[in-house]
Amino acid sequence: MKAVVYYERASGAVEIRDVPIPAWGPDECLVKVKYCGICGTELHLYHGQLDLLANPPVILGHEWCGEVVEVGERVKGFRPGDRVVSETAAYTCGTCSYCRAGEYHLCPERLGFGYGVDGAFTAYVHARAVLLHPIPAEVSYEAAAMCEPICVAYNALFEKSRIRPGDTVVVIGPGPIGLFATQLARLAGAGTVIVTGTGKDRARLDLARQLGADYTVVVPDEDPVALIKRIGDGMGAHLVVDSAGTGPAVKQAIDLVRRNGQITKIGFALKPLNLTLDELVTRGVTLQGSFSHNWRTWEAVLELLRLGRIQTEPLLSAIMPITAWREAFEQLESQQAVKILLHPVD
Repeated sequence: MKAVVYYERASGAVEIRDVPIPAWGPDECLVKVKYCGICGTELHLYHGQLDLLANPPVILGHEWCGEVVEVGERVKGFRPGDRVVSETAAYTCGTCSYCRAGEYHLCPERLGFGYGVDGAFTAYVHARAVLLHPIPAEVSYEAAAMCEPICVAYNALFEKSRIRPGDTVVVIGPGPIGLFATQLARLAGAGTVIVTGTGKDRARLDLARQLGADYTVVVPDEDPVALIKRIGDGMGAHLVVDSAGTGPAVKQAIDLVRRNGQITKIGFALKPLNLTLDELVTRGVTLQGSFSHNWRTWEAVLELLRLGRIQTEPLLSAIMPITAWREAFEQLESQQAVKILLHPVD
């Protein structure tokens, strides 16, 4: 079968290769991939920016769904033909305090699909059955393939953050996770939702308005601090969600958050931020990191998708074969696209 493989720790070390259909263990299912979304993680790997995490040669792709074709002898609850979507923590130790507490996504030995073990930019994936969730009949494969970034946003907003009805929420960075965070903030009862981006993000900021943002701000052409001072009591945002991760984004978050407010950081900076955090101390601000997701997050997100409470179709820019991975990467990096799904080829 064809697969998109990151073959060594070097920039640009990605190519199409022929690989065998994987074997599956007694506690695993073999799943025929329907779609796999492209994440910023794959772009970082392609540019050699996450070498320490990767175990090359490894098949890329971690946002995937498909159809069960084989089940291991100890698997219960799944059978061939089931439509499933998979979590991303392909391997965890199962015995550390995090795993035992259900926070296995924080397991120190965690290996994720697409960097630690083979992922889903291919035709078949073997996965532990405990990672799989049935896709409700009302949810399309296309929507299911976007569950993972929604789960990232859900964990950040509902598990790690405090949002009360009427709160002012700012989302920095209108990428897929930021756009899903915008929708979830509205679902949480936020009174005002603001999304900020750069000049390259204008089309995505327009989309943010369609998805529930009350205001969008192009930085540095517009000043988000001046806007936040005109809203509510003028003291700032109750919550700032940083889905960009860069130094300027963190500085913007500190400028926008109110005293005793919260900043939840999702985005990776990949290099030093070069700024002081002293204002967090003097203003009593909470800075919270948020990473990945677990079982309850996936079940909640699938239910929201079943109910039609989260929109995925407006974010879907294209569906391409895995052989067009390079074109897809280029469209995402140039921001011609918001979300692209890849499908396997024979």
